[in-house]
Amino acid sequence: MILQTGFSLPTTTTTTTTLLSPCSPHRLNTLFFTHQRRRLVSPPRLGSCFSKRRFSLCVAASGSDVFTSPETSKSFDFASEEKIYKWWESQGYFKPSFDQGGGSHFVIPMPPPNVTGSLHMGHAMFVTLEDIMVRYNRMRGRPTLWLPGTDHAGIATQLVVEKMLASEGIKRVELGRDEFTKRVWEWKKKYGGTITNQIKRLGASCDWSRERFTLDEQLSRAVVEAFVKLHDKGLIYQGSYMVNWSPNLQTAVSDLEVEYSEEPGFLYHIKYRVAGSPDFLTIATTRPETLFGDVAIAVHPEDDRYSKYVGQTAIVPMTYGRHVPIISDKYVDKDFGTGVLKISPGHDHNDYLLARKLGLPILNVMNKDGTLNDVAGLFCGLDRFAVREKLWADLEETGLAVKKEPHTSRVPRSQRGGEVIEPLVSKQWFVHMDPLAEKALLAVEKKELTIIPERFEKIYNHWLTNIKDWCISRQLWWGHRIPVWYVVGKDCEEDYIVAKNAEEALEKAHDKYGKDVEIYQDPDVLDTWFSSSLWPFSTLGWPDVSAEDFKNFYPTNMLETGHDILFFWVARMVMMGIEFTGTVPFTHVYLHGLIRDSEGRKMSKSLGNVIDPLDTIKDFGTDALRFSIALGTAGQDLNLSTERLTANKAFTNKLWNAGKFVLQSLPSLSDTSAWDNLLALKLDKEETLLSLPLPECWAVSKLHILIDSVTASYEKFFFGDVGRETYDFFWSDFADWYIEASKSRLYGSGGNSDSLVSQAVLLYVFENILKLLHPFMPFVTEDLWQALPYRKEALIVSPWPQNSLPRNVESIKRFENLQALTRAIRNVRAEYSVEPVKRISASVVGSAEVVGYISKEKEVLALLSRLDLNNVHFTNTPPGDANLSVHVVASEGLEAYLPLAAMVDISSEVQRISKRLSKMQNEYDALITRLNSPKFVEKAPEEVVRGVKEKAEEAEEKIKLTKARLDFLKSTSLVSQ
Repeated sequence: MILQTGFSLPTTTTTTTTLLSPCSPHRLNTLFFTHQRRRLVSPPRLGSCFSKRRFSLCVAASGSDVFTSPETSKSFDFASEEKIYKWWESQGYFKPSFDQGGGSHFVIPMPPPNVTGSLHMGHAMFVTLEDIMVRYNRMRGRPTLWLPGTDHAGIATQLVVEKMLASEGIKRVELGRDEFTKRVWEWKKKYGGTITNQIKRLGASCDWSRERFTLDEQLSRAVVEAFVKLHDKGLIYQGSYMVNWSPNLQTAVSDLEVEYSEEPGFLYHIKYRVAGSPDFLTIATTRPETLFGDVAIAVHPEDDRYSKYVGQTAIVPMTYGRHVPIISDKYVDKDFGTGVLKISPGHDHNDYLLARKLGLPILNVMNKDGTLNDVAGLFCGLDRFAVREKLWADLEETGLAVKKEPHTSRVPRSQRGGEVIEPLVSKQWFVHMDPLAEKALLAVEKKELTIIPERFEKIYNHWLTNIKDWCISRQLWWGHRIPVWYVVGKDCEEDYIVAKNAEEALEKAHDKYGKDVEIYQDPDVLDTWFSSSLWPFSTLGWPDVSAEDFKNFYPTNMLETGHDILFFWVARMVMMGIEFTGTVPFTHVYLHGLIRDSEGRKMSKSLGNVIDPLDTIKDFGTDALRFSIALGTAGQDLNLSTERLTANKAFTNKLWNAGKFVLQSLPSLSDTSAWDNLLALKLDKEETLLSLPLPECWAVSKLHILIDSVTASYEKFFFGDVGRETYDFFWSDFADWYIEASKSRLYGSGGNSDSLVSQAVLLYVFENILKLLHPFMPFVTEDLWQALPYRKEALIVSPWPQNSLPRNVESIKRFENLQALTRAIRNVRAEYSVEPVKRISASVVGSAEVVGYISKEKEVLALLSRLDLNNVHFTNTPPGDANLSVHVVASEGLEAYLPLAAMVDISSEVQRISKRLSKMQNEYDALITRLNSPKFVEKAPEEVVRGVKEKAEEAEEKIKLTKARLDFLKSTSLVSQ
């Protein structure tokens, strides 16, 4: 039924004493009205204004000690977050449900953090954004799966365990492969869950029953299957090519694991004699130790300085007369160094490519541990950096050293070990990428895959268009062993067997080489990124395409990650997904930026600006942290500051105190009649909406508009817009305006029907605010939700608000007029320094229509503007004492006259403003004196002179306004006399 209510103006009056009493409905609650919105003001004690009510929790949580209530707790307790999280998980809310009828599934495979990892702000970013998507879609009723897991992190994990063993005086090679691998598994069992527990602390609503690890049996089977299939198609091959070699780790590393830094060094100028000539060519190099690997000397074909030497040979210093050809190629930079380039293809990526183009030999002078080999002659066995120093000394002694000058170089270092990476030609396993990349490019072109933000499509396309073959082998013991076996006594490059396991490999070997053959497995493991590239479907059961999860949840919907691994990981997943499943593994890619400090600097230990997420949670709460980092824009970096976190902690408190007000405003649960009437008000129905008083109609209409806008932003992944719009509505519209306006109903003279309508609107708007904010701030919203009466289910699984609910645009415009009038009156009070507790008179003037709807809200206007309810008058014409009043214009057709004598002591105000005017005049005169001084104008910087002029103009305008106010006060004083 629809509750019939009367909204006529109350006829009872209230004395000034009552207005100022602690329990007065017109006494301003500073918690909800402050000029500084983000500054939390402690609420006054509510005293006997509210009867204490304790509402039961929702059925699922009743009797538990999980939740707290604003009625019993001063603020939200961050310590309860972990209890709430465990309760959610225990209730099975993180698992996908097919019972809600919300349409197609929504699935996100979590980017697996390294098992060695410890929570940092990058994790906080991806967890927050993905959890927002997951919680939103879960509330929309879609079967929602966020599939978590961790990566075995080959290099990182092996390093950690090796260091642990070293502390015990044990070396990896002394243990042997099997025992070392056993030790790593023991370490993983003991410490591997750290990052998982920390992610849970952020509120990640993952289905932990489906948690995966890249070395799980099922995922390992998928890795082997993928390798075998790619090899069978001719897309995996073995060969010797240039790789990034880590001498300390003794393995090839991916481009992602190499970090470049600008470091001071030297540019060494060395003389190479031209064979059969007294001439020398001087070469400038940053790495003289690689000259033992020189296979040519190159100059630019248009460099006239050296054109006569092209076709001749040069003698490489310190090599006992080894000759190399002098060639020309446009690759040479005429302006770098001397314009003469040594070509060392075994130790430089660019030289390697040039050598392959020109058919030059490739000479390796370095061992895998960074020492020089036999090619270096007397320098054999010495470390590369020791050779650099000794070689330069020998060159100086022989007169072949020209000079050594300071030079800044871009040095490649291992992300894991920190040592300088050595470009080295090594026999490795590679994936031929061109055929795979072609399909991945087509997926974006055909809009089968959408990258957010769109500008990253260019980066994706550029990388795939210029893709290089992928080195997938690593010289480690921890990881997926390459499923290749060699035949004892046979050539490893020609005679090898690819199989899914040792038994199959031996059977193949017997078939091909006879029963007496012996085989052994390749010692290398696969690049961690190889197994990660299969993550979206291997975690769902592939290669078993009949697996229930694969059938129900593949392809997935969203891959969210940092933009820095778009091509190292995302593009590879796309290629592998299309190759093995015939479809893109996800339809959308959402890329986030970095979290930087308040000054926009990258967080680093050296700068001392690292913000620890766990410390932040302890100080500000998880919700404040999540809300702070969710307000960014896709693909852009976000500056995080203590001020931002503090402001959003205040927002959490504001929500809590609003919940307290709503709860204490509701009827007692024992008043079943009141609750029947309250719940019968269907505020999502148009007929109910149109019957509401102006403030209530405005609040509900604004809420319905917000729901549409926020839902649209959620669908477009505009999370920053969602957060800002909801924040502004809650703080500006609900807390600052509607909660204050509702007090005129709750404590006014309008009777129970008026009060009941406000109670219904307060509850309706607040519960919908909690729904809209839940994906961002899950803990405080769930705790508040559970404190509300008549909750049938947890907030995490409650239905999302409906779209396209009714709204009354005319009521919105009318209430905005009321707001404008209130602001105008408040501004006058501030301008004349009227004491906050003082109630003033007012005559409101407007058209019949405007006066009609404004006058109905006389108590609201009086409460919000601190007016004397007995002396608020409404009329179509200015009052008789208009010339003794301050005139304000709120909007077209709506004005107010505020009797000055009722606001201030005019004679005292004249004295105060006169003193202020005198001070302002002195300051203005001083500014003019400076500007009239030729010495100042001619010698002072232009921006300083301009600043003084602007101050003078501003001061002149203030003096003009102050004089006008003073004249008005004086004239008012004369008239009143």
